[in-house]
Amino acid sequence: MRHSCRRLRRGAVTAVVVGAFLVPVAGGSAFGAPVSVPTTATATEPPSPSDTSNGFTQLTPDVRQQLDDAVRRVMREADVPGVTVGVWTPHQGNYVSSFGLADKSSGRPMSPDLYMRIGSETKTFTVTALLQLVDDGKVGLDDTIGQYIDDVPNGDKITLRELAGMRSGLFNYSEDPDFFKALTSDPRRPFSPQKLLGYSFKHPVLFPPGEKFDYCNTNLILLGLVVEKVSGTPISEYIQDNILDPAGLNHTNFPVDAAFPSPHAQGYTNQTASGDVEESTDWNPSWAWTAGAMISDLQDLHAWARTVATGVFPDGETMISPATQKQRLTTPPTTIPGAGYGLGIFDVQGWIGHNGSLPGYESLTIYFPPARATVVVVLNTDIDYKGSEPSTLFGDAITKIVTPQHVFDLPAQPAAH
Repeated sequence: MRHSCRRLRRGAVTAVVVGAFLVPVAGGSAFGAPVSVPTTATATEPPSPSDTSNGFTQLTPDVRQQLDDAVRRVMREADVPGVTVGVWTPHQGNYVSSFGLADKSSGRPMSPDLYMRIGSETKTFTVTALLQLVDDGKVGLDDTIGQYIDDVPNGDKITLRELAGMRSGLFNYSEDPDFFKALTSDPRRPFSPQKLLGYSFKHPVLFPPGEKFDYCNTNLILLGLVVEKVSGTPISEYIQDNILDPAGLNHTNFPVDAAFPSPHAQGYTNQTASGDVEESTDWNPSWAWTAGAMISDLQDLHAWARTVATGVFPDGETMISPATQKQRLTTPPTTIPGAGYGLGIFDVQGWIGHNGSLPGYESLTIYFPPARATVVVVLNTDIDYKGSEPSTLFGDAITKIVTPQHVFDLPAQPAAH
């Protein structure tokens, strides 16, 4: 979905997630042979190549070549430096390949083992933490945010459910011009959650809570504060102890500073003070906090895709109760055709998951229940191409091949003026 933790502004202003400078990137990218990790289906009796009874195409050598070609085409068109794509199914085969460069200066190739910033995929972890507290009886989804946090505009009316479902009506702090200037003038500066909320709360509310969908990072900052207040634990520790460790996600973390584990890809963005393309690898992600600060890698995102979509840890233990998970996966329509958004998760044409984007990095992690299939895309730029995020372009190209009846198709969003 175009609403990741990303665009600082759109046209004049936009979201840490939405919107776009439409600035072409100079220079080329490497589109040579992909770095592949061979994998095979583990089913005892795999279906024939023509079997698409579960809506998923068998990953034959010809289909794998189609995927290679589609990824290279998007890279050329959108001038993406490097990307890694993973497709996994229990019956139709698996596919993992990296293309292009992790570092344009050194020529280091992209590879499947790199840590990446995952932007708004962080929201899936933050909302999971909230829902665990719901299951524990410590908060209620229909509690108002004013019961936990003071001085929130409409705080006596906006519920935690409306915050998680992007229907609060609050102004998105990352669309504020003063925030944009503060970040781009010194991208390594730390931001506190209270400072971020200050950029939002100086604006009037946009609409009564629950009236409509409007993607807003402010919502997730508030939910992060609720988790901390109710649990009595810093959000980074809560997520580590209650989600990452039980899920076996050993290469995922919630950073408390700009530290970036190695090996990682260099990130490239045009969300800069000058509008020129710059490296953003070491920018401090505190400005995105519980809306988009987390780091992960391909294999952890592969595991997380099914975990978050089912509410069950890999060992079979419940992460979220079935009743609460059902509420999470209730995805009312959004302003984006074909896309519904539930509690920190979307459903686009049957694909369940989230995308992520912040300066220099994008990701897409989606799960297709009929085939128990997962697609993960991670790349090292967030520069739009003709109004679309490159992660969306990859998602569209890949799903046209593997689930032609369920294409991850999100129309380009025109820049606001």
